[in-house]
Amino acid sequence: MSEKIVVGVSTAPVAERVVAWAAQHAKALGQSVELVTVVGGAVGAVGEDGVAQTAQGAAQKVLDVHAATMREAGVDAATRVERGNPVEILVEASESAALLVIGSDSKGPGSGSVRGAHGIRISAAAHSPVVVVPDFDVSGRSGVVVGTDGSEVSAGALRFAAAEAARTGEVLTAVSVWTPMPIPGPLSGYPEPYLDDMQGVTAEILRNVLADVRSQHPDLEIVERVECGYPSTIITELAQEARLAVVGSHGRGAFARLLLGSISHEVLARLGTVTAIVR
Repeated sequence: MSEKIVVGVSTAPVAERVVAWAAQHAKALGQSVELVTVVGGAVGAVGEDGVAQTAQGAAQKVLDVHAATMREAGVDAATRVERGNPVEILVEASESAALLVIGSDSKGPGSGSVRGAHGIRISAAAHSPVVVVPDFDVSGRSGVVVGTDGSEVSAGALRFAAAEAARTGEVLTAVSVWTPMPIPGPLSGYPEPYLDDMQGVTAEILRNVLADVRSQHPDLEIVERVECGYPSTIITELAQEARLAVVGSHGRGAFARLLLGSISHEVLARLGTVTAIVR
């Protein structure tokens, strides 16, 4: 397993938060960091080579400053400036990474993000877990929130979240969300036995998937949440009070990897905190 964290450093203001998060995480785990900036690819415009060289030189200076700060903090940091498509280059870089860290200009769940498409595409296609850092302060928060539905993919997210919570001594909140079956036409209400059984079945699934986590991390404090609603909405609400949220990605195969699971996609589109996407 790689011990390197790859960090995508853009020109957006959130880059400072991205670098700071990656530096802190790398130092805590004893990992090295590779800072990567991608400038635009060729389109055939007159004089573009000169513009690209200027952009690459400016980007290198920025990376050098970040790398120097990391080294002073005891983190081994390397830099790389590439020219081309940032999604393709960062996805390729994730092949040799333990973690890929990128930023989003999201200011919170209600703000939207003009750069969200890149983050969603990178998270869908990356070979490693991806951490997306939003452009707001989460330094006063504590706790790790993870969404789980009992699937193999969510099991990976649960392992990632549990390891992070155990490492930092924080509370792990594991949430499973069930949604009543939609019924066309007017409906006065669902039968109580149906609702009770859905709640009970979901709670049992959550208890079962947490059994291994409890055995691997006996000292970890775990809060179980079983909620009725829509998964991405519940996860985003809980994430707004947490330091980290973790969700799984259901991408599979050459085509499916281009499509992030709808829940993960929606969580990234309305970031409530720093969020990890785990495949």
